Amino acid sequence: MFQSFETTSETDKGAARLADLRKAMATEGLDGFFIPRSDAHQGEYVADHDARLAWLTGFTGSAGFCIALAGIAGVFVDGRYRVQVKEQVDLAAYTPVAWPETRPADWLKTQLGQGRIGFDPWLHSVSEIEGLTKALHGSGITLVPTANLVDRIWADQPAPPMGTITPYPIDFAGEAHGDKRARLAAQLAEAGHRAAVITLPDSIAWLLNIRGSDIPRNPVPHCFAVLHDDASVDLLAAADKVDTALRDHLGLGVRVLSVEDFGPLLQRLHGPVRIDANSCPVWVEMELNAAEVATVRGTDPCILPKACKSEAEIAGTREAHLRDAAAMCRLLAWFDAAGKTTLTEIEIVTALEGYRAETNSLLDISFDTICGAGPNGALPHYRVSHASNRGLNEGDLIVLDSGGQYFDGTTDITRTLVVGEAGAEEKACYTRVLQGMIAISRLRFPRGLAGMHLDAFARRPLWEAGLDFDHGTGHGVGTYLCVHEGPQRLSRISDTPLQAGMILSNEPGYYREGAFGIRIENLIVVQPAAALPGADDREMMAFETITWVPIETRLIDVSLMTQAERDWLNAYHAEVRNKVAPRLDGAAAMWLSRATEPI
Repeated sequence: MFQSFETTSETDKGAARLADLRKAMATEGLDGFFIPRSDAHQGEYVADHDARLAWLTGFTGSAGFCIALAGIAGVFVDGRYRVQVKEQVDLAAYTPVAWPETRPADWLKTQLGQGRIGFDPWLHSVSEIEGLTKALHGSGITLVPTANLVDRIWADQPAPPMGTITPYPIDFAGEAHGDKRARLAAQLAEAGHRAAVITLPDSIAWLLNIRGSDIPRNPVPHCFAVLHDDASVDLLAAADKVDTALRDHLGLGVRVLSVEDFGPLLQRLHGPVRIDANSCPVWVEMELNAAEVATVRGTDPCILPKACKSEAEIAGTREAHLRDAAAMCRLLAWFDAAGKTTLTEIEIVTALEGYRAETNSLLDISFDTICGAGPNGALPHYRVSHASNRGLNEGDLIVLDSGGQYFDGTTDITRTLVVGEAGAEEKACYTRVLQGMIAISRLRFPRGLAGMHLDAFARRPLWEAGLDFDHGTGHGVGTYLCVHEGPQRLSRISDTPLQAGMILSNEPGYYREGAFGIRIENLIVVQPAAALPGADDREMMAFETITWVPIETRLIDVSLMTQAERDWLNAYHAEVRNKVAPRLDGAAAMWLSRATEPI
């Protein structure tokens, strides 16, 4: 099993650890200290060594931060984690804060008035600290770069990960890393930039056609890189991660240095050097400024090319999804035949990973499987543990969100299941979520629009009933890379135009605290829309669905659906049957036939 069910939140230790942190703050003459979720690479997922927020507070969500002051410690979380944070932190020691509704600067002005707030310059991006500094201007509160005080008090902190870096074949990547380097270097030269600092592991993995194992569920290495305008690259990685096979793969155009060489390398660069303020650690800019190396702000040069997948990447991802669909169908057939009220959440998670493992292609799960039954389903990022494991009850809805990491692609799929017969209210909510998912799936839109322009289409059926959900409609997905990838998103705040080859999730939901949750998710690929007769005045885009697993129809209130929505669902199920049936046999094949019957 890749997934474990141990309780990782140590709620009972949070108060004592906070007291130790406050002693360290006093020693340094600080009135507060900033503890982010992120690591030096600004990733959503962090290695055990970098799980400082979880270790200190007990909160294990994938987004959030803590600001510890002498008299109060605020744990800032968004709408996905408002329930979870109250269950995981010691509320006598930590105070949950609704974020982004409450801005850190406003909170600090209210709670502190004036003082010195320490932060680790490795763990915060340039734009983050600049924004906070600007918001605090004139308040008497200053931000002070300092050593990490959590590391100072964390006696048994795990060692940094040292996974070997491995080559990723061109058959799956679709383009040699030398060609990628040349293409991006030409863009740097055209912009007048001598070099670009790259700190995101998935950007480096994509650029050099390499993969790693330093972050759970994400096949990327912890490393840094500098791309030069002559197409050469300095790769900075721990020596234990580099072997002869990697050096042979990288060739003469890539110089491999140790991480300890990063500072000296930065100080030797000739500017202007591009840094991405949204991902570059403050430490990098401090090193460049100390050596008076001219810098310029710009986007990580890998971000957009990585998001626009090659034909080989899309072809591999399609195959990975068909393989994964067969595993999902076997799980759903097993679930349908089981005595459901004898099952638990952990048993479902274990069975699903087993079916994926039987493909003999599973390299990891793409994130810890979310399997929330009944009220647990109302936690969008619920992680089942032995302590929280819930047995299924009649009428329960189950949010099952999961994915696999395969050499040819990364999958992510959510289906909402039901035990017995659901109530009318649950069916109505489920149908509205489904209508939102179908709306995105069917959408045609003018080229140049971004996710922020499309997100409302998924919400309209819910809005009409006075309902909504507190997460984006979709995120980008990598190709045997991170399951959450930028810059593409279906979100109210995403202004990146959607381009052909981008892979996104399409996952509206609805959550009723203490009662139930609903989410339905397919992955989609941006592509040019087929031309319509007599309508050629605007270039249009559309989505190709690449997830092929039946959607639970017993939860649908058909009376709420339009004929066009029913037609889409029936056509989708017919295509599921055509694509996946050849990969199944026996009971699973018979289940698929029943599950894809027209409504």
